[in-house]
Amino acid sequence: MKTPGIIPVAVCALLVASAAHAQNTVPQPSAADRALAMRVLRETPLIDGHNDLPWRIREDSVRPMDVPAYALDKHTPGMTDLDRMRRGMVGAQFWSVYIPGEASAHDYASNGAVSSVPGYARVQLEQIDIARRTIASYPDRLEWATSAADIRRAFKDGKVGSLLGMEGGHAIENSLGVLRAYYDLGVRYMTLTHNVTLDWADAALDTARHGGLTPFGKEVVREMNRLGMLVDLAHVSPGTMSDALTVSEAPVIFSHSGARALVDHRRNVPDSILRRVPKNGGIVMVPFVTDFVSKAAFEHDNAVTQERTALRQQFPDDSAARKHALADWTVAHPAPAVMLSDVADHIDHIRQVAGVDHVGIGSDFDGITETVVGLEDVSKYPDLFAELARRGWTEADLRKLAGENLLRVLTQAEAVSERLRRERPASTATIEELDHTPPHT
Repeated sequence: MKTPGIIPVAVCALLVASAAHAQNTVPQPSAADRALAMRVLRETPLIDGHNDLPWRIREDSVRPMDVPAYALDKHTPGMTDLDRMRRGMVGAQFWSVYIPGEASAHDYASNGAVSSVPGYARVQLEQIDIARRTIASYPDRLEWATSAADIRRAFKDGKVGSLLGMEGGHAIENSLGVLRAYYDLGVRYMTLTHNVTLDWADAALDTARHGGLTPFGKEVVREMNRLGMLVDLAHVSPGTMSDALTVSEAPVIFSHSGARALVDHRRNVPDSILRRVPKNGGIVMVPFVTDFVSKAAFEHDNAVTQERTALRQQFPDDSAARKHALADWTVAHPAPAVMLSDVADHIDHIRQVAGVDHVGIGSDFDGITETVVGLEDVSKYPDLFAELARRGWTEADLRKLAGENLLRVLTQAEAVSERLRRERPASTATIEELDHTPPHT
């Protein structure tokens, strides 16, 4: 998610009071529900599809990019550390190696170089380095993983299988060779876009220029299938989702997306797409992002945006006045509390539309600033599973949600890769050839 924000103290107090009242008015899981959740998570690896710890380390306000200083064996300032992962019974984690794709980040990403295709590779390689050094720093708790078998082995050894997921196809700079290099460095999924529409794929939060994937975009998906790199459709437009589902021979994932039928956020997945996921064999991993899972929070965020726009017009040359006015407005219009039950509602909906074999967990911890009450950090997963047990989820259902679905997706993608590597060589196609675009200078 990666959206900075500041919540005034008065608003925090209102949120805490609202949350306490809400928790007292909803049914709570029983001791049996909690026991079932704990048993499932002891025996099945809980695989989270998206955690932004590497970017949190990079952006640390005290020691940026300093892996040893951001000591996971102590309580960290963020949402993730080893003790809380243990209490949360995390079995495996896709660590996001996100880099920004917005125009404002181009010079930053390319070290000031001027190019029609910004140079993202340096920052992307740095993020992979941060993630890999973090994993290597705690060999007794974290274990490098690149396959379903690695996850199972790490879980058996009592360690957290640690995989890498790239968030945004801008990092391949329109090159299938660069894509392959990232795979060789351990990347096992790539989100086709982040928030910016690319030369070859439309993003959910940007203008749709292509109606989905261009011919080169489809070749990216085919090459990912051949490599065994999961195609991640979080962040992409419905058109891109549809095209990728048509092209992909392997199951796709949505590493951190909710249900659009419940919250009409462009980052969520429409039911029309959810109904196609079973045929593909893919999985939608539900996030803990407040405005993705709560209609009231989504509407409040829209109201904040509208107020900011109005204040920019009212105080065009006075940023201090704008800041104070927005703070006053926020105190008068506090954000609604978002509850663990809101996340459970999205999981239930995706199960109802796509089926229990096609839903998972993708928290977005350390990529968010506002948290769901009851899901504040990586220690809280058992509470979510207890709530689902209260709602009637069986032990078999909970095992699928926790990790069996994602393990199946990985195993099937690996099998597709093995077949395709026998059938065809690495693609040498270029965007200039397939999309008839002029060469970049």
